[in-house]
Amino acid sequence: MTVYQEGEFLISTDKDRLDIDVIHNWLSKESYWAKDIPRDIVERAIAGSMCFGIYHGDALVGFGRLTTDKATFAYLMDVFVLKEWRGRGLSKMLMKAMLEHPELQGLRRWLLVTSDAHGLYSQFGFTPMPDPGKIMTLAMTDPYAKKSAE
Repeated sequence: MTVYQEGEFLISTDKDRLDIDVIHNWLSKESYWAKDIPRDIVERAIAGSMCFGIYHGDALVGFGRLTTDKATFAYLMDVFVLKEWRGRGLSKMLMKAMLEHPELQGLRRWLLVTSDAHGLYSQFGFTPMPDPGKIMTLAMTDPYAKKSAE
């Protein structure tokens, strides 16, 4: 399930290769959007998503996932490259692999939410929502804090 290879780095959609410990650790401790996310929720999110792992040898060094119907829509989320592997163009490699994946061609819309990576995503054609007044959301405040307190 290799979808892209460049030099010593490989991107794969094989969920069996994913290192859930690395993904959970990064999301729960390093991300601003999934701080304290429980491992079981990460596992469920991965199970229900199309996932892309970036590998150097057998080591997972980056990750991204899509929720998609593979026909009309894809929502991009949980994109990261481990700190020690940044600055090598891996996030660009990941975006290229996702956007060029054969099962994702002809989608009507891609969506993502970011607070700090506009520069990356704009290189691939992402723009601010033209009419944000049409978008609605139901956002839960601190959903993981409540879950872990039970």
